[in-house]
Amino acid sequence: MAEFNTKQIRNLALLGHGGCGKTSVAEAMLYVTGAIDRLGNTAQGNTTCDYDPEARARGFSLAATPAFMTWKDTRINVLDTPGFLDFTGEVRQAVRVADAAVICVDGKAGVEVGTELAWDIACEAGIPRAFFVNKCDDEECKFERVFRQLHATFGVSVCPVFIPVETGKDVTMIDLLTMRPIKYDEKGNRTETAMRIGWEHTASEFKDALNEALAGTADELMEKFFEGESFTLEESVEALHNGIIQGTIVPVYCGSAVHLWGIVAMLDAIAASFPRPTARKFEKDENGRHVPITTEGDPALFVYKTVADPFVGKMSFFKVMAGTIDRDMSLRNLRTGVSEKMSHMYIMKGKEQTEVDELACGDLGMIAKLSNTNTGDTLRASGDVAYARVTYPTPYMCRAIVPETAKDESKISQAIAKMLEEDLTLRYENNPETKQMLIYGMGDMHLSVLAAKLKTRFGVSVRLEEPKIPYREKITKPCDVEGKHKKQNGGSGQYGHVKIRFAPGEDEGLTFVDATVGGSVPKNFIPAVEKGLQDAMAKGAVGFPLVRLRAELYDGSYHAVDSDELSFRTAANLAYRKCLELGAPVLLEPVGELFVTVPEALVGDIMGDLNKRRGRILGMEQSDGKQLIIAEVPQAEMFKYATDLRSMTQAKGAFKMSFERYEEVPQAISSKIIEAHKADLADDEE
Repeated sequence: MAEFNTKQIRNLALLGHGGCGKTSVAEAMLYVTGAIDRLGNTAQGNTTCDYDPEARARGFSLAATPAFMTWKDTRINVLDTPGFLDFTGEVRQAVRVADAAVICVDGKAGVEVGTELAWDIACEAGIPRAFFVNKCDDEECKFERVFRQLHATFGVSVCPVFIPVETGKDVTMIDLLTMRPIKYDEKGNRTETAMRIGWEHTASEFKDALNEALAGTADELMEKFFEGESFTLEESVEALHNGIIQGTIVPVYCGSAVHLWGIVAMLDAIAASFPRPTARKFEKDENGRHVPITTEGDPALFVYKTVADPFVGKMSFFKVMAGTIDRDMSLRNLRTGVSEKMSHMYIMKGKEQTEVDELACGDLGMIAKLSNTNTGDTLRASGDVAYARVTYPTPYMCRAIVPETAKDESKISQAIAKMLEEDLTLRYENNPETKQMLIYGMGDMHLSVLAAKLKTRFGVSVRLEEPKIPYREKITKPCDVEGKHKKQNGGSGQYGHVKIRFAPGEDEGLTFVDATVGGSVPKNFIPAVEKGLQDAMAKGAVGFPLVRLRAELYDGSYHAVDSDELSFRTAANLAYRKCLELGAPVLLEPVGELFVTVPEALVGDIMGDLNKRRGRILGMEQSDGKQLIIAEVPQAEMFKYATDLRSMTQAKGAFKMSFERYEEVPQAISSKIIEAHKADLADDEE
């Protein structure tokens, strides 16, 4: 038997705005439960969940980190998540396997952008939610103001369970379920104290709001509420439990993680009232169909996260979705068909690994060195139902990766491949036109962390640079030219002669027309003419590829002895060069179709910004209470848009973009691009 059965398991994701104290809350929970014997501090870089060297150096979380603890015969698996928006993929991974979310709120700052985004992600996942108002030790913390913000922003389901009534070096909080004041000192020690008249008045107002919410969970409680009868503690706890699971109650707790205030109260609530893994009855498969959660029967697991550790190897983090997993079991990966041995399973506390023999349905674990298993895979003992994968946002922030040395260049592909396995919000491509390695991420911070991890984990030093734009050229005027190649070397010679009418074409590449008559150019040499033009189009007048060219071969001549395919390819190339001189070539740039979703109040600012980026507004639509702006914008203006939009909208805006077509670059801008390109070519020659 597994050490903890499904009824004893609670999976909890800690969410919230960056800097609200999620990691400190996780650390406090671990310390209070005895899972760790020393209370770490984020400022000192010694917390359990922020064990990655890069996270410690930067002072904030970069990944969703699991940590288990035991409280009142209950295993609590906490998933500490990053607050910075660049790492939202990690948040979505945690929420995918969590059964509830605790959203931490800075008691001084109140509701922030990250608070709202955390709420939205948890709602999208359909999991119950709770709030923990942290930093109540701050003199500027105003719990009542923060609570009213929460209530106004997230609705009437938000109700208090624990409130502070006295602040300072010592703080007193009231448990509204029992109406008992609890006093905390600076060291986190808690003692019950007597109720004061002023406190009782404050508490009664919040108590009424709580009772009203509890009454809404059952008809008999509603009847008692309207008759003015009090609820028993057992009734209140059961009603709170049902309300949290149903989503009709979003409890609000409070305290200070660094002083351990309010942590015990929240742990008690998690153990008593938060949902077990089977509370929602079913999971979804990859087609959106409901799959019952069964504690018995054929075992199955879902891999929600992968970490590429240079020492341990590939680490696959999973949730047991059905049955019980034991170490003697083999499970088949539904994606690859490969059978994987569950020989060494671990439960994680930051980087600390504890090996276990069994894990029950709903529990979280880790298996190392599953070489054929990736994030999002389903492993089953039998059957073919794959669980729904994590939905990740599309990365649009692009940078070119430049290895610092030849040694780094030889190792970079393998290192990036491992990082792509770990982080599915990254996208990598090798652009054949610009000859650059391009990496796409969620923002500057995201890509900066990637570069740092390449160095610390894999010893690969890289620079991140602005990517080159894959410009192209086209002619704008028709021209009639000839190309003649004649070369005599002793006995054998070369001879090729073509006359070609060039004009702007409609198709993207070369439109070649054979209009010769009378055998002026032998049929067997005509493919060589076409091939010569195709090869020549790789470089236009400036050096960018030429597109949209129509070429009509209408005349020429040949020599019975000296003519061959090479001669006619060369003649075609000579004709092409004259075409570039006479055809008035212009520069083309890629233009994308842009969809930006922003709050109504910000529409003017966004449209003004798009105009500065040489964008064309095509229209606007209503979308989920926001405005959807549709525009076309040159790609050259959009490489930093992910960061800029986040700044302009306080992260309340979102966008997606796809390539639409190539368009002519305005003359003033074209001149600057050409000069810069010539300078790059000169540098390359040096």
